[in-house]
Amino acid sequence: MDLTVRAARPEELEEIGELTAAAYLGDGLLDFGEADPYLAELRDARRRSEHAEVLVAVDAGGEVLGAVAFVGEGGPYADLARPGEAEFRMLAVRHEGRGRGAGEALVRACVARARRRGLIRLVLSSQESMVPAHRLYRRLGFVRTPERDWRPLPEFSPLWTFALEL
Repeated sequence: MDLTVRAARPEELEEIGELTAAAYLGDGLLDFGEADPYLAELRDARRRSEHAEVLVAVDAGGEVLGAVAFVGEGGPYADLARPGEAEFRMLAVRHEGRGRGAGEALVRACVARARRRGLIRLVLSSQESMVPAHRLYRRLGFVRTPERDWRPLPEFSPLWTFALEL
């Protein structure tokens, strides 16, 4: 599979938002389904692109298979990152694009960006149920950091955290 990871284009942001929302809904990752308040944030890739670097994995035909938000400088999308750390969020791969390496390519692009910036660590939050993603993270060298686990709001499920020392 020939994949390219690049910065999202402005005309792709709506599609990226819908792709992200559909992936989270389809995988049952939202505590309150269609009524989950996080759904609006997942759909708002345009706002994300103003505060983070939105990356896409595209196939040889230019189809967007997946997306991620790389947060390298803090700001409103840095839920977990401390000084000297980068973070990635909202990793999502279109259902029909799974198993084609898009998720791994996006994570590797985040690792490369963090290293280029001279940061010491790349961190992420994940739901306990995201077992396939956890396998990918571990394979790429991330380790669980349970001391940093957190809940975005008291009524939400706890988020597991992972870190990669750079």
